[in-house]
Order: sequence, then structure tokens, then C-alpha cells
Amino acid sequence: MSKVEENKKAWGLLSENHYHHYKQQFQENRYQFNPIVLKDLGNISGKKVLHLQCNTGADSIVLAKMGADVIGVDLVPDNIFFAKQLAKDLDVRNIDFIESDIMTLMEKHEGLYDIVFTSDGAIGWLPDLKKWGRTIRHFLKEDGFFYVHDSHPFYLTFDEDKIVNGVTEIKYPYFKQAPDEETQIGGWASEAKEAKNYFWMYTMSHLINSLAQAGLFIEFLNEYDRCVSGMGGTTEDQDGLFCYPALEGALPITFSLKATVR
Repeated sequence: MSKVEENKKAWGLLSENHYHHYKQQFQENRYQFNPIVLKDLGNISGKKVLHLQCNTGADSIVLAKMGADVIGVDLVPDNIFFAKQLAKDLDVRNIDFIESDIMTLMEKHEGLYDIVFTSDGAIGWLPDLKKWGRTIRHFLKEDGFFYVHDSHPFYLTFDEDKIVNGVTEIKYPYFKQAPDEETQIGGWASEAKEAKNYFWMYTMSHLINSLAQAGLFIEFLNEYDRCVSGMGGTTEDQDGLFCYPALEGALPITFSLKATVR
């Protein structure tokens, strides 16, 4: 079984739990969309949005609630099944979902979009960022833009068990090209499951070059010392973002990037 197929199988173990988790959050009006993303995107009412690696569709649904016409894409069949169910449960109609590996999306889907969108926890599951960049450009209108908010790769180098105590010790080499193999997946919107999965480290230069070589112009790159979801050892600020108190202002945890065709 290929590494991508292993990931597909692993993520499928979490799909139903993610669906129930996000459904409850929406129904209790507790689902918090990333305030950084809200500010960066601005008014997207009436825009056509392609959301890559949408998981079970929570952020896709928020984009649709903001007035966009949204297509979410994910390679996991159960993610697509539960994303459609979640949209139906919440009576969100200006949305649909497609099952596809991002690496083969150009072969399976047609259309041009005002915005191609990717949100937290997505990039490291892709084995080929150059093809990712070409895929983004392929689906963008000439006056459209690509937007991503995700974990900063510098932050991803550190030992996750030690950084909660303010200890910054390198565990995952920044320039490593082979994927890291893990035996568990999940742990935030679902209990962790035993499943082999693979994560590819990415560098900022690789990411930016992949977009630039595809013909995209980087409009901005912003870095943040906080993230949208609480992890062990973090505290919440007034905007609903979380940081490590001992490392506030010391290292980037997330980044956002906007790229245009011209």
C-alpha cells in the first residue's frame, strides 16, 4: 500500500468522530473559525471557492455561510460522506464536496475559482508541493487568489512533548525529505487511533517556490506566534488564539500566505 493510501485509510478512521464533534460545535454555536483567516479573506460573498483538503467540511461550511459558493475536496471517502451529511444537517445548500487526491484533482475536476483555499493541518500530507502549486494555478481565475493558513514548518521541527514546557528541542529535521512515519493519528476532534500514517516536512522556501514556479505572485506572507486551537501548555488570548506563554514572541507557530495570478 502506498503512503498516500495509508494516510487515506488512517484519516478514514477519524471521519465519523470528526463529524459528530463539529456538528455539536455548530449546533451549540461554538465552532470558532480562525480570526486570522476571517480578517485576511475579507468579504467573500458571491465568490466561487475551492477548498482543498477539507476534511469533514467544517471550514468549508463556514466559507459557505459567509456567502461563497464552495466546493470542498478531500481524498477520504468517509470525509466526503460526512461533510455532505454535515452540510445537510445544518441546511447549508451553497456547497458541495468532491472525493479526490489533490495530486490527481486536475484529471477529475473542471472549473475556475475566485479563491483556492487551504486551512490548518493540510500541507504536510502532500508528497509533491510542485504539483500542488500547479494544481492551485490550474483552478484559479486570472483575477483570483490562493490563500493558505497552516502550521509554520519551523515550529514543526520541535519535539511536541517538550515544547509544552517551553523547551525547544529539534526532533524533526527541517530539511528532511523522507516522510515521518507515525503509528497513531488524531487526538483533537477524535480520540487517537492506531494507524500507520506519513507526514512530509516542508520548508518555507519549498512552499513559496512551488507557488512561484506555477506562475503565482506572493502578495503577502505573515507569521504568528499563536494558533487557533489550544494545545497542551498554551493559553488563550482575547481573540481566541492560543500561544505558549514562555515562547510568546519568540518563534512562529503558524503562517498565512496569499498569492495571486498577477
